[in-house]
Parts: sequence; C-alpha cells; structure tokens
Amino acid sequence: MSEPAAGTTPTTITKAEAEQGRYFDARPSIVRELMSARDRRILIDGPLGTGKSRLLLEKLRACCLKYPGCRWLLLRSVRKWLTNSALVTLEEKVLEPGLLVPDRIRRENRSEYRFRNGSIIVVAGLDDPQGVFSAEYDGAVLIEGIEIDQDTGEKVDGRLRYGRMPYQQFLIDCNPGPPTHWLKRAAETGWLRRLPMRHRDNPALFLPDGTMTRMGREYLGRLDGLTGVRRRRLRDGEWVQAEGVVFEGWDSTVHLVAPFPIPRHWRRYWSIDFGFTNPFVWQWWAEDDDGRLYLYREIYLTRRLVSDHAVAGLRAMHAWDETLQQPCWVDADDPRPAAVLCDHDAEDRATFERVVKMPTEPAPKAVDAGLQDVADRLKPADDGKPRLFVFLNARCHEPDPELLQNAKPTCTADEVDSYIWDPACKKGERPLKQDDHGMDALRYVSRHKAEGKFRPAEYGADYDDGGHPAGVFG
Repeated sequence: MSEPAAGTTPTTITKAEAEQGRYFDARPSIVRELMSARDRRILIDGPLGTGKSRLLLEKLRACCLKYPGCRWLLLRSVRKWLTNSALVTLEEKVLEPGLLVPDRIRRENRSEYRFRNGSIIVVAGLDDPQGVFSAEYDGAVLIEGIEIDQDTGEKVDGRLRYGRMPYQQFLIDCNPGPPTHWLKRAAETGWLRRLPMRHRDNPALFLPDGTMTRMGREYLGRLDGLTGVRRRRLRDGEWVQAEGVVFEGWDSTVHLVAPFPIPRHWRRYWSIDFGFTNPFVWQWWAEDDDGRLYLYREIYLTRRLVSDHAVAGLRAMHAWDETLQQPCWVDADDPRPAAVLCDHDAEDRATFERVVKMPTEPAPKAVDAGLQDVADRLKPADDGKPRLFVFLNARCHEPDPELLQNAKPTCTADEVDSYIWDPACKKGERPLKQDDHGMDALRYVSRHKAEGKFRPAEYGADYDDGGHPAGVFG
C-alpha cells in the first residue's frame, strides 16, 4: 500500500455518512482501505455480488464532495450497458437528494452529473473513445474492466491529469478471469494495486458476526450451482484457467482485440446456432485479405423467437426497412454474407430464411475436424499472427438477464476458457456439452473455411473472385 503524500489527509468516509445510507457501512476493512487510498491505480476484483461497483461509486462520490470542481469519468466498455447497472446504483443508492444541479435528463441519455459544488461526473463508453480521450480528469471509475484491453486502459490512465485533486486515481472493478489477463499481470508487476473483495464484505449478504443473511443464503445458493472454472471465478473469486480446456492455444490478450472499422471489401460470413431455452447465437465474421477471421458482432440471447432474432440482426446492420418490414441493403453497414451457416433444425432455418430473404446451408457437423480447424487458426501463422480474432464486446446488445442471473456465459468469448473435454471420456475424445453454443458456431465457420466452399451468388452477395463485393445491394 502506498503512503499518502506528506502533509495531506487521506480521503475518508465518516460514520455519519455511512449511517445516513451511504455505502452499506464502514465496518469491512476494504471500505476503509479504499476510501483512504491514494494509489494511482486500484483494482477491486472478486466474485459476483460482493458490491465492487457500489464501493467504487462511493469513493467517486466522496471525492466529488471533498474536492469541489473536480472531474471524474464513469466508464464501461459500452455506454448503454451503464444505464441499467451502475447508473441505477449511483442514482438510487449513492447520491442523496440535493447534491446535484437539477435537470430533466433521462438516465439513458445522460452524459454527466453536475454537483452543486462544481464537481462533474462524466458518463461515457469506450465504444466512443473520442468522447473519452478528448478531455482531462482527476479520476476514473471503470466498471467491468475485464472487458477492455491493456492499451485502452493505459489511454484512460493518461487522461487523469486535471489537477483539482491532490492526487489522481484510476479505479477498476471486475470479476476474475484467466490468470493471463492483463489486469492480473498488471497487479503482479505493480502497475496497479489489487484489493480482493469477497462476499463477507457485503453486509447485505453477511452480518458483522459472520452470519449469513436470508439474501445471502439465496444468492450464494444460486452461485453454488456453478461448476468448474466458472464456479472458481464467480463463486470463489479465483483467477484460474480451466483444467482440460479444449482450445489450449486461446490467449485473451492476443485473440481478443479492440474493435476497428472493417473494410467493406472483406468477405463476410454468418454462423448460427439455434436455441430458445439455451442461447440463440448468431455470429458475424469478416475475413481479411490474409485469410484471418474476425468475430465482430453477435447476438447471444435466450427465450426469443427465431423471427425476432432475424429482425434484430438486420436492424443491427441497418439492413431492415421499418416501413416495409423487410430487409433493405441499400444503406446497410455490412455487405451481404458469402455464406449463412446454420445448425440443422429445418424449421428454424426456414423461419430465418423467410425473414432475411436469403438461403442458408446446414453447417458442417464434423466435430473433430472443426475443433482442429479452430485450434489451427489460434496458432500463430508464418507472419506471427493467428488467423482468428474476436472483437472485445462483439455482442450487440446488453447481456441476457437470465444468463446473468444464473452466472452463465453471455457471449462467445465467455465460453472459451470453460470449454473443456468431457471428463467422463478420454481427454481429446469429446468436448463437454455444456455452455458451448458460441463454440458450435465458431466450429461451423472454421470448418466451412477449411472445406473451401464459396457460393456467394446464392446469397446475392455478388463477390468477385477475390471475395470483394462488386456493387451496391438492393
């Protein structure tokens, strides 16, 4: 722990503030540690439900009141994901009436909170980096830091130089991930200070004498249903890698990449794994001029009809005419795909084709070959780069609430680290059929590419021999 600068007093939260409804209370030691800490960078990590975000928001509020005129960033990888999570907590549990300059701005449209003393909290998403990196701040709170890469984190840190506070501070929270993640490594190298948080630190779950509350019993009872690496991360708070993982070549620091504008001439593929109780997964893939595949958009949702997914996907591409209620590709963000690969449910395929007005083809189902195709793509090629990447936050919607509640994967990238060989079989014989819906779709597109099939005319894609769209699609 770094010491406060000589001649200064650490920021604290008073007993009166705690009793008036600010943070649960000041009894957990991690509360006192964070409120007094002046370290440049701090990571609060721990399992689901410990109150990590709430604690960081309390520190943010305390600083805004203690240092009039200071500027803070409240960030997440995607701005809209703050609306129903951190902003609800901030407004309903952290900020008491009378602190802010009154306004009529709706939560989903809010870009800042203005305190009566001149302090400002700027609300932003890293999906609009220009809005973040064009100004200076005293501090930043990053929610779910595991969603961003190291380069982005360092850029945020570089904007903390406004100077209205005697120190600048970058506060990050996250659930544990693989031990190779850059945040874990940053803590080990001393770039940031790590403060682990546990369920016992949340007074809503545990009383001061260690007795579990009714809410605690119910909540932890749900988490006790987790198994394997997800239990160890989300229930026990460990940074671990699954044993017997199928894709040993996966490295989130390499294969997860920051989004970038995709050239329109790159060939596109859709890969779809149907589901209702289990997630429906629709992956959008782009292939660059060197044959590398990029997963740049996906739908990963339960309990919706195939027809609704089809419309939502076209809307995500701006390829849906709201007046005519049919596809329209004139102003679409993407060209049409060179292939639409679906699992073999005939009824769901027919429904999807009817809405998108394009043919589909049954996905290659050779499991062993598909797994090998993916594994080969994860390896560095002759140029030192792998041939498969996934955009950070490729999912084009908020996480599925049912999947969140049950601590299930909410996107394809969530599945990779816990996709393991079936322990009931010999290693390498068969993957465990559990939380593998994105993995199935990943396998489909990799096998399709390995088989070398290319029939773009069937889809109206009108590519030339090099895979380039030859015109505007009507």
